Amino acid sequence: MTDNTDPFVEIRPYNDDEIPAAIDRLINDEEFINAILHHRFSSHAPWFKALMTPMVKVYLKLKWSKLTSVEAIQLEVKKYLRQTVLSTTKGVTYSGLDKLDAKSAYLFISNHRDIAMDPALVNYGLFQHGHNTVRIAIGDNLLKKPCATELMKLNKSFIVKRSAKGPREMMKALGTLSAYIKHSLDTGNSIWIAQKEGRAKDGNDFTDPAILKMFNVEGRKQKLSFGEYTQSLKIVPVSISYENDPCDTAKARELYEKATNGTYEKGEFEDIDSIIQGIIGDKGRVHVAFGEVIDQQFETPDLLAKEIDRQIHTNYKLFPINQLAAGDESVDSDVKQALTDKLLQLPEGAHSYLIQSYANPVRNQA
Repeated sequence: MTDNTDPFVEIRPYNDDEIPAAIDRLINDEEFINAILHHRFSSHAPWFKALMTPMVKVYLKLKWSKLTSVEAIQLEVKKYLRQTVLSTTKGVTYSGLDKLDAKSAYLFISNHRDIAMDPALVNYGLFQHGHNTVRIAIGDNLLKKPCATELMKLNKSFIVKRSAKGPREMMKALGTLSAYIKHSLDTGNSIWIAQKEGRAKDGNDFTDPAILKMFNVEGRKQKLSFGEYTQSLKIVPVSISYENDPCDTAKARELYEKATNGTYEKGEFEDIDSIIQGIIGDKGRVHVAFGEVIDQQFETPDLLAKEIDRQIHTNYKLFPINQLAAGDESVDSDVKQALTDKLLQLPEGAHSYLIQSYANPVRNQA
């Protein structure tokens, strides 16, 4: 049963007792079933998909009936994630986890390249090293369909209400979000949140001080200074580096269109397509670097953002394609060919945007 006195009920992930009903709603969601059929049987005739609908529902009921707790779902997600890592990467490596206490809760602030894989890979590393998995911050712009909300809340995601309108509604949403993050940390639940809204499509990983101000809404309520409060959150910067970004040409095309036409109109299913491409696309080698806990006090959001950026830039693992994009020609010919192949997929005007996306992490380390 949902507790209506729960101040976080609108944004928080599902609790164990809410999971069976949420799974039931998903299985009976026509859009969700249609999405599965479209993905699984895209080349089949409509009559075949209609025939398969009840079978898919029966299959899901059987498969998911045992998923009655958050932990059971996390273990199921881990199985799929392991398959994804094996089939779409040349290996994922981790650093810095040995310096973190598995019994402690942290606020992980990471650079953001991929909608689904960034927090998933953070979780994968935490799980492998004996830590609890994180609660994941996700913008409501990705939750336009009820089935997307169900899926995310089943997988320990909480909602950032970016669509809140008007000062009063925005302040209420920020207050609830800030309080929920603190409540999570105080109850032993780590948090993952991106350093700014949206992915860094140009490869420039910089923290938006507005996110740090949001954390402090609860601090102001507790009458603590900015430095004192944010120090208590145990912030850990995280750098995620992909040798190959499966969405790189799409990002370059978007930046090019924005620069050329002044705007870029997203397609209806573009975010979903980006999520799928990010999951199934080739990522090459991947490195996830956990930084050091920020235990000193920074008295302004700008100063704290600077320290987060320093750690993210320093810990970012550079690959040969990054060095090539930044002008170093002494890389293997296959790396040059890989970059050439990417550029051939784009109009000439968009080339510089793709090159910059791989070059900027090198420049940010300089």
